[in-house]
Amino acid sequence: MPDNNPPDNRAPRDSLQEDGRRLLTRLYAALRALKFYPLDNETVQRAITELQEEVVDLVGREGVLDFRVMGDFFFLNETRLRLNLKNFSTFGFFARALREHGIGGITVEEGIRREEWPPFLSLLLRPGAEEDGYEAFEQHLTGTPVVAIFLRPEREVQQLELEDESLEGARRTYAYSVQMARDVLTDVRIGRAVNVRRVKRAVQGIVDQVLSNEPSIMAMTLLREFDEYTFTHSVNVCIFSVVIGQRLGLDKLQLYELGLGALFHDVGKMRVPADVLNKAGGLDEKEWILMKEHATDGLLELFQLHGFNQVPYRQMLMAYEHHMKTNLSGYPRSRRPREVGLFSRIVAVADGFDAGTSQRSYQYRPWPPDAVLREMRDNPGRGFDPIIVKALISAAGVYPVGTLVILDSYELGVVVRTNTDPKKLHQPEVKILSDGMGLPLAEPYSIQMDEVDPATGGFKRSIIKTADPQRYGIQVADYVT
Repeated sequence: MPDNNPPDNRAPRDSLQEDGRRLLTRLYAALRALKFYPLDNETVQRAITELQEEVVDLVGREGVLDFRVMGDFFFLNETRLRLNLKNFSTFGFFARALREHGIGGITVEEGIRREEWPPFLSLLLRPGAEEDGYEAFEQHLTGTPVVAIFLRPEREVQQLELEDESLEGARRTYAYSVQMARDVLTDVRIGRAVNVRRVKRAVQGIVDQVLSNEPSIMAMTLLREFDEYTFTHSVNVCIFSVVIGQRLGLDKLQLYELGLGALFHDVGKMRVPADVLNKAGGLDEKEWILMKEHATDGLLELFQLHGFNQVPYRQMLMAYEHHMKTNLSGYPRSRRPREVGLFSRIVAVADGFDAGTSQRSYQYRPWPPDAVLREMRDNPGRGFDPIIVKALISAAGVYPVGTLVILDSYELGVVVRTNTDPKKLHQPEVKILSDGMGLPLAEPYSIQMDEVDPATGGFKRSIIKTADPQRYGIQVADYVT
């Protein structure tokens, strides 16, 4: 009799992924230290020591360290490193330093010595030559202690078959948007002038991504960082709102107006005291009154922002109404009957979905995406527009991208793409991570859940339940983005 309990083994952990991210961190730290301090500074010496120890350990286990960079993608010994939102932005500094000198690949062999790093890294920090930058860099290396570090020019690095180019474009758009949200909301909090042009450019990029390749930009919403929640949440709500708006037939200009308001929907929270905003656990009555004021504060904040061609009435209403609920039982309380605007109802659904699936200061374990959608659809007390929730489900699927699922074969997998057939929303594309015995796979692979078994005429696999990624130690974004 088969064991009906799901496998409790942890998902596969690629040690080379962890090694690569750690190596990039050490390289970045050493470069930054050398950029700001002299060589004999303690911070520089410690950074170089840590880099050397990391490299020696890695070369000792792998035999060689072959590192390549193509655009913003990093490869270590032919393995592409999966970077999250935070280190994707950080390591761009290292990628730019290599490109400045036309370097596409670095190979480190056994016997690397600590004294080889300072001259190599110092040369990377210099401005590149206008012509023949790679040749000039190689020439400068001559006569230095560098003997175990070998370089390859960017033009000769073999181009690997990367993922769909649209995914790279989505990743760039998302990273730019989060950085913009961080800067703009910080400016609002400290009372500094806001660059509205940057906000508009980010929203235009998101709208373009949704219209050209919706699955890729939706996958980026999985790049949630707990300590970056305020900023990633604003961008995610913008993405989900534009996706819903497209499903409802809004034109491009309307999607832009919707996205702009969605990005600013929580701007009023910048007036909420930080200790209340980030409090772990429930708020007391006084704190809750302060928190509820963010809707009104958001309207007032947008009213006085400069940089709009005209007063942003639609965006002000979205900030003010997105917690009202369809029956007006939410907040702010309305003194007379009113109908919550369509854009505000869209933002409310997008906000509810992202908030429910994110880890926050007072919500350590987020809900599974399918459970959040089910609650939004089936519980009228939540106050969401059922038509708009249905539009989100049609885009996200019954099992949204990033959902960890257990199949009837007891295999463990992550949903990586929704089924475009509206009749098959319950049969997405799934990447299998472990076999039926719970053993992690060395090479995860993707399957279509609507694939038919010729022998039986039935489907080869079906999803029996969802699971908590934290229980299995799985970062679902690693397999989707």
